[in-house]
Amino acid sequence: MTRPVSPHATSTDLLVLHALRCIGFSGLSAVADATGLPESDVESELIDLAVAGLVTRTAGDFGGWGLTDAGRATDAERIVDEVATAGVRPAVTAAFDRFLVLNPELLDLCTAWQTRTVDGAMTMNDHSDSSYDARVLDRFTEFHQRAEPLCAELSAALLRFRRYPVRLADALARARSGALEYLTDSTAWYHTVWFQLHEDLLATLGIPREATQR
Repeated sequence: MTRPVSPHATSTDLLVLHALRCIGFSGLSAVADATGLPESDVESELIDLAVAGLVTRTAGDFGGWGLTDAGRATDAERIVDEVATAGVRPAVTAAFDRFLVLNPELLDLCTAWQTRTVDGAMTMNDHSDSSYDARVLDRFTEFHQRAEPLCAELSAALLRFRRYPVRLADALARARSGALEYLTDSTAWYHTVWFQLHEDLLATLGIPREATQR
């Protein structure tokens, strides 16, 4: 497998633009968290991208930033160029194949966290059974350990993938410390970050999401 000598660094403006492509319409803090950049730097980039007609901002309590059609097209074009320039398509493709193997297991874990079977009937998990939650948390931890090599492989190809293992580990650590919503009930939950990684892999390889659902 051909690998670059060192991970490719994405330009800051593309990093911000592509973050919006992967996380969707979001507030400033969410974009900063996804990119790992200070909010002031992200805001400056978003303003420049807005002037260029690539993003738009909606004001108000539930406002945020989102891509325009031109922004989505520009992101797709620049990501294609980035992958070609860095020569990382084989590495990202191999990692994506591994992701697809792990993905159903993660979905099953999320279901186990949110629901449970009591007396033969499926019911919502109210987290009153600490032993049950501990068993599922252990399964999440074991899953995360097996996902780490995948994240490392991606990070070795493109630096922008380095935020995912950091965010996944943080969500799991918070859940294990008692903030149970960080597994499935928060905008920074483990599953949300995993879903965004899925979106990033699809966008990076230019694969429509529906192509993975057949």
